[in-house]
Amino acid sequence: MTAENESGSGRRRWWLIILSSLFILFTLYYIVMAVLSSAQKMSAINEEFGYKADEKNPLDSRIFSDSSFVKLNREKAYFQSRNIMAETDSISLALNLSDSTAILEINGVTVHKAKLLKIDAPKILYKGNEYAISSMLSVPFSVTDNFGTIMKEPLMLKVAPKDTSEYKPDILPDTTNSAAVNYIMQLDHGFRLYVYQDTGDDAGGTMNRLIFDLRDRFDQIWTIMKSIAGFKVPEYHPSIRLRMKKTDARIVYRALPRHGQIALFR
Repeated sequence: MTAENESGSGRRRWWLIILSSLFILFTLYYIVMAVLSSAQKMSAINEEFGYKADEKNPLDSRIFSDSSFVKLNREKAYFQSRNIMAETDSISLALNLSDSTAILEINGVTVHKAKLLKIDAPKILYKGNEYAISSMLSVPFSVTDNFGTIMKEPLMLKVAPKDTSEYKPDILPDTTNSAAVNYIMQLDHGFRLYVYQDTGDDAGGTMNRLIFDLRDRFDQIWTIMKSIAGFKVPEYHPSIRLRMKKTDARIVYRALPRHGQIALFR
């Protein structure tokens, strides 16, 4: 009995060592793939928007790290992006991460301004190639897809009156409903914009935001795992996460067209 117990204990020990080794190897593989993914994204941005040297008119590369040049170049990119949006007849969104504001505009005229209560921006916007990032931001992002806890356009049922005596003017939909407001906008260049309502001390709203966020993270993990299982570098999606008042979050989501444009200043 003692020999059998020792044999069983030895087998369990070996299985534990094997499983632990496999877990460590997979974790290291996952980390390597994650690093390669972000590096690949930055490389793609540099390739498309990086500075192209002119042999006839060489430029001192040190200017790209000059604080005055960086500040002016960022402002120039932001205004260029907003000018492009002003040429359209659609409502657009200007996000200024520097002063924590979100501005809805149409033809360059502000129609709504909201305060960003919390900002979580990807490091790639600040640690990446400064010239390439500013060049990319000189053109507004285009929204390619939307997903949220509320409908993009609220459903309104209208009943045709039998005669003029039964006619009633349209009543504006109630914007004070209790539905939680959290949504994701998929942008071009692989970026994602997350907007969450500020819940304060509202436990129900906080729980709704956590569930919404967890579902998205599980979807991302599943997509990443499928790529890794196929020995492919997963696609990296730089994510901008914002929090604002519930009413402001709802207004922004419903006012911006499904394929609207967004200018960004960092």
